[in-house]
Amino acid sequence: MKNTFYIILSLFALTSCEKEIDLDLNNQGGNIVIEGNVTNEPGPYTVRITKSVSFSEPNQYPAVTGAQVILSDNTGQTETLQYTGNGMYQTTTFVGQPGRTYTLKIQAEGKQYTAQSSMPEIVHFDGLEQSSFKFGDKTTYTLLPIFTDPMPLGNRYLFSFTINDLPKKYMNTFSDNVNNGMLNQQPLILPNDDNKGRDHEVIVGDKIHVEMQSIDNNIFIYYSALLQISGGNGGGATPANPPSNINNGALGYFSAHTTDTETFVIQPVTP
Repeated sequence: MKNTFYIILSLFALTSCEKEIDLDLNNQGGNIVIEGNVTNEPGPYTVRITKSVSFSEPNQYPAVTGAQVILSDNTGQTETLQYTGNGMYQTTTFVGQPGRTYTLKIQAEGKQYTAQSSMPEIVHFDGLEQSSFKFGDKTTYTLLPIFTDPMPLGNRYLFSFTINDLPKKYMNTFSDNVNNGMLNQQPLILPNDDNKGRDHEVIVGDKIHVEMQSIDNNIFIYYSALLQISGGNGGGATPANPPSNINNGALGYFSAHTTDTETFVIQPVTP
């Protein structure tokens, strides 16, 4: 099925080193696809609702109109989102804060869908540190996100980055299973030309824009599955529906997360 996986993969090139996750292959169109986000930054926040299409159909995802979309949190804050077009529903006054649990309720086409996501506390993104390695005459650059993972065990992160304001995004998921409570040691490996023109080859002077999200475990599982599906971890998973945190058969995700960004310009390698 051309579902959220295909929508997101049209924007993201994915890499990961997570273990394989069992995924469900489905080759029919017409499923509800929900993509919702709440962050610690000022709104408005959006929920996009579309319909999936089958493999044989063009990549044109019909918008779902006339839905009732309600966002609430565990402190009593609630708002009914307004439709703005193209399947997009938007908040007006809702405020996202770390440490709260958020509930999304959607009534659409005679069915109700619900999802919950808890926004982790803020983990400060302190910068980026460049490194590189050579294989033959090829230099591959890496960027190390500088942050200290808090105790206890169980923190999860999503890193996405773009190059020189190009639209294509790359994505990594990190967990603290290796360096819990420590300074991060997991780098972002920047693309070179090994993918035969499918990626931009990062060179000196390129500007890398990196977003760090602190995410809950359900969203970590969702994005790790997308990474596995893409083959970015060297696995052999069949393209499929990643495990959604939305009930009643909906595809997609609902994520309450913190966000922070850093920009880095690739520097010449010192001999």
